[in-house]
Amino acid sequence: MKTCLVVDDSKVIRKVARHILETLEFTVSEAGDGREALDACMASPPDVILLDWNMPVMSGMDFLRALRESDVPTRPKVVFCTTENGMAYIRAAIEAGADEYVMKPFDRDTLESKLQIVGLA
Repeated sequence: MKTCLVVDDSKVIRKVARHILETLEFTVSEAGDGREALDACMASPPDVILLDWNMPVMSGMDFLRALRESDVPTRPKVVFCTTENGMAYIRAAIEAGADEYVMKPFDRDTLESKLQIVGLA
């Protein structure tokens, strides 16, 4: 089964994403910030990470940079999931190593299409 780590400081967003991902037959784990997510990836890298931009402790961008510099055994696909919709934000995320970008709020179809783009749906 495919695995996804949902990283967001909002419990509601994590719950919504979990529900959608489980209907797409993913095994889902959650992290409330980038530090928790980095620890989870080092322990057991998921196939894909759904990553929020703005979080306390460690932001999505800081997490992405730390993940790229880490010696994580296998590199997960990363889909940034945020309310930041400016082209500069999208470009920065892709340049930092994100594979795809989805705007909040998102629905099942939108998320499924982004996962297809990164080869996981």
